[in-house]
Amino acid sequence: MVTTTPDSKRQANPVFLFFGKIPWTWVITFVYLAFLLVLPIAALITKAASEPFDSFWKTATSPIAISSYEITFVTALAAATLNGIFGTLIAWVIVRYQFRGKRFLEAVVDLPFALPTAVAGLTLATVYSDKGWIGSLLAPLGIKVAFTRLGLFVAMVFISLPFIVRTVQPVLTDLEKEIEEAAWSLGASQFQTFTKVILPPLMPSILTGIALGFSRAVGEYGSTVIIASNTPFRDLITPILIFQRLEQYDYVGATVIGAVMLAISFVSLLAINLLQAWSKKYG
Repeated sequence: MVTTTPDSKRQANPVFLFFGKIPWTWVITFVYLAFLLVLPIAALITKAASEPFDSFWKTATSPIAISSYEITFVTALAAATLNGIFGTLIAWVIVRYQFRGKRFLEAVVDLPFALPTAVAGLTLATVYSDKGWIGSLLAPLGIKVAFTRLGLFVAMVFISLPFIVRTVQPVLTDLEKEIEEAAWSLGASQFQTFTKVILPPLMPSILTGIALGFSRAVGEYGSTVIIASNTPFRDLITPILIFQRLEQYDYVGATVIGAVMLAISFVSLLAINLLQAWSKKYG
């Protein structure tokens, strides 16, 4: 008579055979990502795919939707690119210089992480309004920031700046200053030292920061909904358009536009990651 033990039963179970060969840390990771990312994205894609193609295409390519795509992604890319330049400069100052108020500067850089986005939008709208501290200085020049696309750009710059600074800063910290001194001793100018010695190892981290800032700006809602007028074909971004569709109980339209935004975001991030990989290989 053959007896079975609990261990033998578990070993005969196909599920146990599958998971028994995988470390438990991997299992937890896969399950966590499945419930947090894969299943919600799959549900969104499935819901959008259930719509007839003609209806899907009509909703996805409607004039107001196309305008929101252009405003969202172009403005977010411009904001992330600007932060790629100035965020790198700020990281350089933080790493390479010791000065009074350095901790305060670092706290200011991290402020968009901690500040509620609605508060950020209200603050920016107040400061950049025609009667605000900064807006009142720009108004005589004919420059209007609040409740325009320029205000939308300012909000995206504000919320995406920390991603570039905190991505570049560790790489700058590990970059040995002796390499720069060696370049100077060989006759290289400061510009040549920056472009040939400092920039190549920094470029992958800069591109990573730009990608993170771009992703954050694309999905921003709380600050942009306050500082922008949310007028179609002017400064209406896709996240707000989706929310407007939900308010109108147009769940199918919101799902379709959300799926298109997901696809564009994925392609954009893939392109940035390929550029980052290229810079690592040939930088």
